[in-house]
Amino acid sequence: MKIYIDGKYYDERNARISVFDHGLLYGDGIFEGIRAYNGRVFKLKEHIDRLFCSAKSILLNLPMAHADIMTAIVETCRRNKLRDGYIRLVVTRGPGTLGLNPNRCKNPSVIIIAGKIQLYPPELYRQGMDIVTVPTTRNLHSALNPAIKSLNYLNNIMAKIEANNAGCEEAVMLNAEGFVAECTGDNIFIVKEGQLLTPPLAAGALYGITRRVVMDLAAQAGLKVSESDLTRYDLFNANECFLTGTAAELMPVVKIDGRVIGTGTPGPVTGNLMTQYHALTKASGQPIYE
Repeated sequence: MKIYIDGKYYDERNARISVFDHGLLYGDGIFEGIRAYNGRVFKLKEHIDRLFCSAKSILLNLPMAHADIMTAIVETCRRNKLRDGYIRLVVTRGPGTLGLNPNRCKNPSVIIIAGKIQLYPPELYRQGMDIVTVPTTRNLHSALNPAIKSLNYLNNIMAKIEANNAGCEEAVMLNAEGFVAECTGDNIFIVKEGQLLTPPLAAGALYGITRRVVMDLAAQAGLKVSESDLTRYDLFNANECFLTGTAAELMPVVKIDGRVIGTGTPGPVTGNLMTQYHALTKASGQPIYE
């Protein structure tokens, strides 16, 4: 595997960053998870747009232009002979001192890793997933805004641990007001009476790239799509439920906190959206090999 670090490519065993990098010491940095399908990088521009929004929010000056980052990602995929896989783009504040002061970090680092990923077992996509609600709540907007895709993921990790302790792969996270925000690594949708509903960004949901694609696909199929505050009661009484994420794609949910959702099997709306999404990923994106 060839890993991009600050303009150079390194073998996996030689890919290193400074122990004084504030991304390591303090989680001071941002990232994007991106997918490649059929020799194309899916929604690359949208991911880099979101990266720049995260960078602006934490006053991190990116050392590369938008187009240069896109070029570096495509080249990293090419050097790894990747046609279908996962790209992790990381930007850290860079090496500094043991103090918190980010002004001591003069050179932000850009890291690109392109490889394979299997987030969930294949059978879950056919049978559906059981999830639980966990005690750890989503970060407050007034603390660390959930819209920032930062390297400080401990909030999500603690919720993931609680899900694992309950025997589940994923978990619902509520916000401080008790409304559904999202899951530990995915956005969440429900289908109710022919409508597609998902928590608004204001509830603590990440501006998911896959989330947006699915909302557009649903609207094109004639479904009414709404961003609404949702409670656990709404989830329990949904006709269908599914999760979305770059790595997860679309994952059906058939049980939440022991309550069977709908018929207890992946529903027709979920199935149709999965089919449409897979067709779109195979036919669009930034070409890797031209």
